[in-house]
Amino acid sequence: MATRKKKLIIVESPAKARTVSRFLGSGYKVEASQGHVCDLPKSQIGVDADNDFEPKYITIRGRGDILARIRKEAKNASQIYLATDPDREGEAISWHLANILGIDKDAPCRIEFHEITKTAVQHAIKAPRSIDMGRVDAQQARRVLDRLVGYKISPLLWVKIKKGLSAGRVQSVAARMVVSREKEIEAFIPEEFWDVTAKGTSTASTGKKETYPLRLISVNGKRAPLADGETAAQAVADIGKGTFTAGEIKRGQKRKMPAPPFTTSSLQQEAGRKLNFSTAKTMQVVQQLYEGVDLEHEGTQGLVTYIRTDSVRVSDEALASLRAMIPVRYGAEYLPEEPLQYKGRANAQDAHEAIRPTSIERTPESVKDSLTKEQFNLYRLIYNRFVASQMMPALYESMSAEIQSGDIVLRFSGDHKIFAGFTAVYEEGSDDSEAAPDSHIPDLAAGQTVQVTDVRAEQHFTQPPSRYTEASLVKAMEEKGIGRPSTYAPTITTILSRGYVSKEKKRLFPTELGRMVNSLMEQYFPDIVNTDFTASLESQLDDVEEGKRYWKEIIREFYPPFARDLEIAEGEIDRIEVKDEESDVPCDKCGAMMVYKMGRFGKFLACPNFPECRNAKPILTYIDAPCPKCGARLMVKVSNRVHRKFYGCERYPDCDFVCWEQPVDRKCDKCGSYMVLKIGSKGERWYLCANENCRSRIEAPHQEDENE
Repeated sequence: MATRKKKLIIVESPAKARTVSRFLGSGYKVEASQGHVCDLPKSQIGVDADNDFEPKYITIRGRGDILARIRKEAKNASQIYLATDPDREGEAISWHLANILGIDKDAPCRIEFHEITKTAVQHAIKAPRSIDMGRVDAQQARRVLDRLVGYKISPLLWVKIKKGLSAGRVQSVAARMVVSREKEIEAFIPEEFWDVTAKGTSTASTGKKETYPLRLISVNGKRAPLADGETAAQAVADIGKGTFTAGEIKRGQKRKMPAPPFTTSSLQQEAGRKLNFSTAKTMQVVQQLYEGVDLEHEGTQGLVTYIRTDSVRVSDEALASLRAMIPVRYGAEYLPEEPLQYKGRANAQDAHEAIRPTSIERTPESVKDSLTKEQFNLYRLIYNRFVASQMMPALYESMSAEIQSGDIVLRFSGDHKIFAGFTAVYEEGSDDSEAAPDSHIPDLAAGQTVQVTDVRAEQHFTQPPSRYTEASLVKAMEEKGIGRPSTYAPTITTILSRGYVSKEKKRLFPTELGRMVNSLMEQYFPDIVNTDFTASLESQLDDVEEGKRYWKEIIREFYPPFARDLEIAEGEIDRIEVKDEESDVPCDKCGAMMVYKMGRFGKFLACPNFPECRNAKPILTYIDAPCPKCGARLMVKVSNRVHRKFYGCERYPDCDFVCWEQPVDRKCDKCGSYMVLKIGSKGERWYLCANENCRSRIEAPHQEDENE
């Protein structure tokens, strides 16, 4: 009896293959291409500029066995479905697979699902389509543009500056943004100003005394803040002599609306703020949630929808499920009468839904035991953000009151939350400022006497713009239209790994090498590092996807001026010597002062006499706390297995003390054990006793962690 042929489904990753195969019966076989199977060759540019920029695709090294297995399964399959990711990259992978397997691209061979659930996969199989050549050509145009820029400029940087450097169409713009921000900070001239604050005390209608903060608004016709210390000191003296009464009082209500569900960009930003994840870490963990996690009693399930998206749109089914859940779990008062609608960004492709849980019934707590700590924290963030996005606004009672004495005007201004709304579930984080505290609203009437005490003048200086964090750089790139959801994380990873940018206490700093390369790029390749030019190219790629432009037209317009710039640069740029930064650490072998080098795992120390002396060593970082076991210094180390920071004694292996959490130079008041520093999601800091049987907790000073 002949063996019944199976239908073959080809996805990208083995994890996704395992998940999808569990949703289908014995009549299906699921194989993984493990990403791209064809690409431009690494050893040459692979784009024929003399033949209308025809790309030369080859089978990627190491994919031969994978393709042999896929060909074998395809030969015996009754039907082949190409189920790669629902984006340009995925469409291009399906196109390459179709060419390799001899499938007509116009045949109904392509299926896509935006979440890896049984229902989504089964629906997709019932609605195959032909390959979308608009998406394929948009990906080809991006790949060819990036190859031309990278493979033409990078060798120039190798010759003129140092080997191993690279330039890229998007990475060069991102690096320039970091350098430009640093130049703004360096050019910034701080200006002095003084704030005058005080405390007001009055009697409420109940007879109870109430105290509240006041801030100077104006004095002697001068608006606050004040320009110098002398004027501020005089204002303090005048306030101390005054008799104050309440003037105009304004009361009202304010609403705070929830944030929309996550896009790729907003997820990367919020995971950076609240979970301290890098953009690369965020995408690594959320990919695991998307591809599928083995859940107890359910088997492997995809927990979130497709993760590369710039849309805030949500399907009708998901919206209905969420609105049905909110009154049951939180109360009817938390559900708006009509679903909340969110407007996406003007340049959004809007090809996919927002990132949301695939099932609203699958709460973070219900799957916690099946997830790693990182998976759980990120899933909870996505889940709570989605739930909050369809809840009632938070309501605040607001009040402002002017407290006057002659021509001196002080003001109280505050908001008090009277209905939590969506904040019962989730509040959006911020890069540079904390949320305003919930205020006590005093019972104050116009004309009432107010006693003003504790008058203080504080000197301040205007501050330069903040350095970028990974989160704020992603936000700025998105706002300027640079890159797309799939490019943010690899772009930032590249500028860090190339040594153009360094990260210290979450902030991004340009290195001397980064400044040097950026200066060269600005002088000789101004279009490449121009944000408007790069954003325009992204818009043109969108036109290709939509069928409005032929993809090679973009290359034909781009290349001639680029080639002229390249020719000028090759002729004019002299060899630039990049000196390694010298350390204060002598080489153990030859005595020379070691220099800092950048490797694939970050900075390290190396002997400058290489190759005669090949001595190298890691950079040692110590914290200001003694080893609880022996009193020696504690070092910051990184686990080779999980690449996670931990703290260990410098005397290892003689002393075996290690700790995942940062010890501090303080003993527990209750049990005498050492304490560790903890930092909450909103930046709150406390010391926690390391003794599991004690776990005493005290507030820590509000300052930046030196070893973050």
